[in-house]
Amino acid sequence: MLLNLAIKNFAIVSFVEIDWQQGMTTITGETGAGKSIAIDALSLCLGSRALANTVRPGCAKAELTATFDSSNISKATKWLAKHDLQQDDECIIRRIISIEGRSKAYINGSPVPLAQLKELGQLLINIHGQHDHQLLMKSQEQRRLLDEYADHQELLSSLKFYQSKWRKLNNELTLLQQNSQQRQAQLQLLQYQVKELDQFALQDNEFTQLETDYKRNSNAQQLLLLSQQCIEQLSESNNITEQSSALTQLQKSSEQLSQLAELDSAAAAIASLVNEARIQLEEASKDLNDYQQSIDIDPQKFALIEERYSFAIQLARKHKVAPEELVSFHSNIKKQLNAIANDDSRLDVINDELEQCFSQYLEIANSLHKSRTTAAQQLEQQITNSMRQLNMPDAVFKLAITEKQLNEPANHGIDEIEFLVSMNPGQPVEALAKVASGGELSRISLAIQVILAERIVTPTLIFDEVDVGISGPTAAKVGQQLHKLGHSTQVICVTHLPQVASKGHQQLFVAKLTDGKHTQTKVTELNQPGREREIARLLAGDEVTDSSLANARELLAS
Repeated sequence: MLLNLAIKNFAIVSFVEIDWQQGMTTITGETGAGKSIAIDALSLCLGSRALANTVRPGCAKAELTATFDSSNISKATKWLAKHDLQQDDECIIRRIISIEGRSKAYINGSPVPLAQLKELGQLLINIHGQHDHQLLMKSQEQRRLLDEYADHQELLSSLKFYQSKWRKLNNELTLLQQNSQQRQAQLQLLQYQVKELDQFALQDNEFTQLETDYKRNSNAQQLLLLSQQCIEQLSESNNITEQSSALTQLQKSSEQLSQLAELDSAAAAIASLVNEARIQLEEASKDLNDYQQSIDIDPQKFALIEERYSFAIQLARKHKVAPEELVSFHSNIKKQLNAIANDDSRLDVINDELEQCFSQYLEIANSLHKSRTTAAQQLEQQITNSMRQLNMPDAVFKLAITEKQLNEPANHGIDEIEFLVSMNPGQPVEALAKVASGGELSRISLAIQVILAERIVTPTLIFDEVDVGISGPTAAKVGQQLHKLGHSTQVICVTHLPQVASKGHQQLFVAKLTDGKHTQTKVTELNQPGREREIARLLAGDEVTDSSLANARELLAS
């Protein structure tokens, strides 16, 4: 239930705060005073798109805050808990809109995207505008109203699931068929490339080893020569008249330093370092000899290495990749080849999947048709009774459901829905748009809205001049229906009819004030004398007479 609405710097409103009551609240005022401003502000607060004139002229931003009692609204309470936005039994929604058109939204103090405001708003309020009855002439709206009354949401969700699944499968089939010729050309190329690389069978990291082996074998003679020279310099001397090898000199120095350390302990550390150097040089000399022995000059082996190394480079150039990436390239084109093979296999089975999906869709659609037919029989009787209560005593309402043969799933099922009416005895039922006048459409729309409101519990219902085009006894009937509805849910009604305004449990008066430079709207809750004067004004115009006041008191008393 809506408890409070605070409006600041919105349109021509400087500041207005309204406390709302349970039951039926009527909003009246002169034409152009801004009777619908509270409704517009509430719509924005619950996520509607802001227009250019949202912010009051001369102000930087508009601020709208709505407070609800959510304790008895189970769907809203569950939604708030799911999004971690629950706060006691109240739900406070706030929206700030800047003059540049940017907006911020908050639920219980937490910033939220606009989409979440819309989701929550649908659980809190249902707004019916003065032009909603025109939608009744559209088949899509007629189907929506029937489905809302039937409340078969699970069937509709299942229907949309299979319809969406069928479309995805069909799009996939179309794409596969369009690309079939291109895939065949690519298939032949990939088969050739994979076969060539399979035959070569290069392994992970093999090219790096081939490159190392190639360099080693191609430089074997120079490696032997250089290693021999190093061995001679380190540990051997071919000419005894020349200076001894490095190892011989280091051995002599190590022996002399050992003697020196015996005479002076301060030289012991130096002797130790030189001795360690001698040991390391001996090990290096030994390793160098082993390395020289490992150098193998084998022309036949080198030829095989050179051939494989060269072919690897040739293949890499052919496929425009680095030689080191050849194995990865081979793996990738294998995957592409398998994917094309899978696509061809997919073509073989996708038609079966489409047929099965369509069959499942039709099964759900037939269940939906049965549910709609059952609900239509109940709804047409209720609407007929409601129309007669709204001063259409001979009205008959029928709901025609026609099954269509479909070649592909539609998002609404197999049914075409049409509202039919007869307004006079003996007149056959015809399409709503052909028979009903504007006022009759308005009453039929109200009848449906009342029936839906009684069947689907909505905590707050707002009617924005839904009584347009009606007057006299009919207006009284409309007021009685809304008053009755106010006993089970909160009803807010913007009206210009005294017969409707007098039926409210609470009445608000909207006035436009101006000082010649600035204009603003003021909303006042009327007491009993105030209500009498306002009802009298609605009855008689600007000049309130004793007679119109008496009529107003009579309307309020009734």
